Order: sequence, then C-alpha cells, then structure tokens
Amino acid sequence: MSDTATPSAARNAVVAAALDLFARQGFEATSVEQIAAAAGVSRSTFFRQFGGKDDVVFADHELLLDQLRTYLAQPHADPWAAVCDASLQVFAHFTAEPDLARRRYAVVREVPALRDREIVTVFRYEQLFDEYLRASLPGLDPIDAVGFAALVTAVHNHVLRKLLRGPKRVPASVLRAALDDVRRRFGVYPEGEDARDDDVVVAVFPRRMPAAEIARRVRAELD
Repeated sequence: MSDTATPSAARNAVVAAALDLFARQGFEATSVEQIAAAAGVSRSTFFRQFGGKDDVVFADHELLLDQLRTYLAQPHADPWAAVCDASLQVFAHFTAEPDLARRRYAVVREVPALRDREIVTVFRYEQLFDEYLRASLPGLDPIDAVGFAALVTAVHNHVLRKLLRGPKRVPASVLRAALDDVRRRFGVYPEGEDARDDDVVVAVFPRRMPAAEIARRVRAELD
C-alpha cells in the first residue's frame, strides 16, 4: 500500500481486501493475518485501524455516527429537517462507493453474528435521532420522538436496500422524497404546506403535528 494514500483510502483498501477474503473463503475462515497480508499492512496497523474482523465490516458506521453527533450538536432551525438531513448524509456516504457497500451487504447477509450486530447498529442511529429530537424540542411527547426517529431510519434502510440489492444507481432524490413524506405524515413539513380539513386553528397547524413542534414554531414567530 502506498505511503501517500489518504487515511480514508488506506482504510477502504483494508476493508476491500477483507470483503474479498470473506466472499472467497468465508468470514469465520478468514484471519486477521490474512486480511493484513492481502491489504499490504502489518497486523499491528490493522489493529490500530480496526478492533477485529467484524469491526472491518462496520467501521464506516462508527465514523458516520460520530459525524452525525457533531452535525446534530450544531444549531438547526428545524430539528425535524436536521434528522432527515442526517439520514441523507449516511445515504450519500454509501452511494459514493456502491460496489463496496454491496459487497459489505452480501457478507453481512451470510453471517448471523454480523446480522445481529447490524440490528444493533441500526438502533444506534434511531436512538441518536430520538435523543436529539427530545433535547431540541422540550415537551415533545416521547412517542412522537421515537416514532419519527424510527420511521426515518426505516425509510432510509428501505431505500438503501434498493441500492444494495441491485446494480442500479439510486439517487438521493428518492430518499429525499420519501423523507419529505415522513415529515408530512407527522405534520412537520415546512411552513407553506396547504391547509387541510383537520388543521388546528392556531395559525395553520395540522392536528397531527406534535404539540412541541407547534410551540417551537409559535416561539420562532414571536421571537
């Protein structure tokens, strides 16, 4: 491996080498030593980059979760939109290298222990979104927070699987449209949405809009 490779490129080279070995000889039959040799790095370098074989498969998620924590810690005018934007950031990461993402998906699908870890990893995104919404919208009903977080995560995974299960490109616009629909379902789509019969007459707020979001919008207008 070239010494001039960027950290991300060097990391991806190890991931690619590992996925090739997993595909050819199986996850359990592949050793860390074999991965390091195939990637052209030392065993100690491998362990500095990754904690173990399964961490190679999920390394991107650790980086993404840290990235999203930083992003959500910044001020956002609309917390609901911020969660959707965070989902789009994750999608953009995997669509940047779809072949690598598909190979990773194929390995996870074949190994029960990796499928179990994937379930836990997905929940960590959902939990991050849930906690962010509760912190950003004081008084928000926990059911609304967890419901929105779960639906965003589920919709994201549904669209991402379209990319992972086939050779076709899936543009971010597909996910963006689906997330817009999620916001409509919760009554938190941007101001300017057409009024409906079930709107609450405070200004023009859909009845399905969480009370904490109504309060946030009223406060924003008063400020």
